[in-house]
Amino acid sequence: MNQKIDLHSHSNCSDGALSPVDLVRRALDKGVQALALTDHDTTVGLAEATIEATQAGLTLVPGIELSCQWGGATVHVLGLGIDARSPVMVSAVAHQNSVRAGRAEIIAEKLAKKHNMPGLLEGIDEFSGQAIPARPHFAKKMVAMGYVGSVREAFNGYLGSGKTGDVKAGWPEVSELCEWINGSGGVAVIAHPRKYNFTLTKLRRLFDEFKSVGGRGIEVSVGGQKQGETGLLADLCRRYGFLASAGSDFHSPGLPWCELGNFPRLPDNMQTVASCLELNEVW
Repeated sequence: MNQKIDLHSHSNCSDGALSPVDLVRRALDKGVQALALTDHDTTVGLAEATIEATQAGLTLVPGIELSCQWGGATVHVLGLGIDARSPVMVSAVAHQNSVRAGRAEIIAEKLAKKHNMPGLLEGIDEFSGQAIPARPHFAKKMVAMGYVGSVREAFNGYLGSGKTGDVKAGWPEVSELCEWINGSGGVAVIAHPRKYNFTLTKLRRLFDEFKSVGGRGIEVSVGGQKQGETGLLADLCRRYGFLASAGSDFHSPGLPWCELGNFPRLPDNMQTVASCLELNEVW
């Protein structure tokens, strides 16, 4: 179902395929009227996207997707409606970039030592662009260097969960993320809560802590979400008094399950992040 407000998307400033300008243009082509650019741990694409959106008549919501460590897993928190130029967010991005850069070096070192794959960081910006290299960029570089035959093979053998390149970064606690987002005027939202494969008991523990440290919303609807999970998350959202968010989690063309504007519609009568950001008029 096509939605007019999409509060989760990525450009090639992190691990997406399109430039911020092309992302905005594609959003318009798909009927989206308000779009949040939420690149991983960076705001570098927001200025370019905002200029294009203003010229094209699309509402651009400044955002970010920050990584934290919780319960032995990496959890992502969206910051929506942030002031990217605020000192607290500038400092937060610098911290996260430092963590990402250190992780990239460790991934390259481990793959070189254990699997005889030297040189992965050399020229990797051909694939990562302005972003600090992450596992998707390593996968493409591995294909280009002939170490593997496909991105899927790279993840299945070397980069996926539990593999050599699955390096756990020293991410901050969820409380620190909420401080950063709230301090920059944004709304803190847990991204794709069912993606972490937590039991319901563990998910409720995450929600309890998130609410206690200033978290305000959860992503109830996201592209590619399994049938029935939207209703479950909507019930939990109401129970905790969270704001409901929705977005495609778009990364690249050619993936219809996470296309811009393509995600299940939020159930009726929910308090939404869109309403908090005063985006109601474009529903």
